[in-house]
Amino acid sequence: MYYRPIAFGYMGNINNRCERKKKMKMTQTQFDLIKEQLIKLTGKDCFYKRKLEGIDVNDINTQEDFEKLPFTWKGDLREAYPLGLQAVPDEEIVRIHSSSGTTGTPVIIPYTKQDVEDWAIMFERCYKMAGMTNMDRVHITPGYGLWTAGIGFQLGAERLGAMAIPMGPGNTDKQLKMMIDMKSTVLCATSSYALLLAEEISKRDIGDQIHLKKGIIGSERWGEKMRKRIAAELGVKLYDIYGLTEVYGPGIGMSCDCECGMHIWDDYIYLEIIDPKTGKNVSDGEIGEIVITTLRKQGAPLIRYRTHDLSRIIPGDCACGSKYPRIDTILGRTDDMVKVKGVNIFPSQIDEMLSMIDGASSEYQFMIDHMNGKDICTLFVELDVNTDKKEMAKKIGEGFKAKIGILANIMPVAIGELPRSEKKSTRIFDNRY
Repeated sequence: MYYRPIAFGYMGNINNRCERKKKMKMTQTQFDLIKEQLIKLTGKDCFYKRKLEGIDVNDINTQEDFEKLPFTWKGDLREAYPLGLQAVPDEEIVRIHSSSGTTGTPVIIPYTKQDVEDWAIMFERCYKMAGMTNMDRVHITPGYGLWTAGIGFQLGAERLGAMAIPMGPGNTDKQLKMMIDMKSTVLCATSSYALLLAEEISKRDIGDQIHLKKGIIGSERWGEKMRKRIAAELGVKLYDIYGLTEVYGPGIGMSCDCECGMHIWDDYIYLEIIDPKTGKNVSDGEIGEIVITTLRKQGAPLIRYRTHDLSRIIPGDCACGSKYPRIDTILGRTDDMVKVKGVNIFPSQIDEMLSMIDGASSEYQFMIDHMNGKDICTLFVELDVNTDKKEMAKKIGEGFKAKIGILANIMPVAIGELPRSEKKSTRIFDNRY
């Protein structure tokens, strides 16, 4: 049975109820790598020499000292455009990757040859965590180019010795033809695109020609109902993969067969969980924002980078036997939240509410408009076939009011009516501003 993450719509209340536990301790090896990095970075003309100006890094002798260092923000990285984050000479840079820049100036991340090799090692580790071997055929649908996703999945497959099928996104007809002809055994995709492919396979009644056994899903948070639907329609076991462009890319963490969170490769990154409001570190088991420090990155190392991703450290050992620590599957983002009528609303709350209602699909869109001086909420929800729309609208409306605390207009639609995406799906549309 899949491990059910804790809901976090009212994070403060949940954290107050958590049993107080100790914070994850930084190992001596991690501390030594971070200290070495800090001394190196503040000793040369680079981003962190300016960022940490006035701080004597020789005075950092404990984990508590380290936790007093300032955070690195996405805005800092944007201001460093194009190559202000570069921490080594030009001749050592072999590649760059970049964020999309859809919400502002893109972030450029330079990589050294060793960075690329380390990324491949981590990705191979992810694949092995999922039980993959060199006999697998890996169908890669995430984008290539400046984005880190596609090439990361390919690097790991090649290092493992598996056959990489570098499709990239789009052209569903060709995706399915190649999936059948090449007998792909592993699908790498966003949850949105995995769902689109699963629906097309079902529509075309070609499930008996599909050889997929596993799905490696990343790039966006997804709910339990969506997970079950993809797994059932594709007939695969699903794994969560974690990463972000600023920190290598996907592949810095991976779920295992025990389905109880994601193992984080703590020999390459140091991970903290902080209260997003106060910036203070929280105890293990408490939900907060993931903050990452790279331990071995050369081209563009990061110190205490605020990811905006929400999760928690899962205490204790995993039944799979892995020595690597675990975090929960990503529960959302601090910047996913919208406030309506004084109430904070996260996509995960809507996911959780719909997961409890039989007949409601995983797919929805939440619209917020401002008319005649009032905020108007409309929730479009896809319904399973043979459901009564009027009855379902009443049931979902009651569930929304009970879970979120405000009223919404419920608009039931048929399966497949809401748009599907080859990349990340947008769930909340705030049209007030």
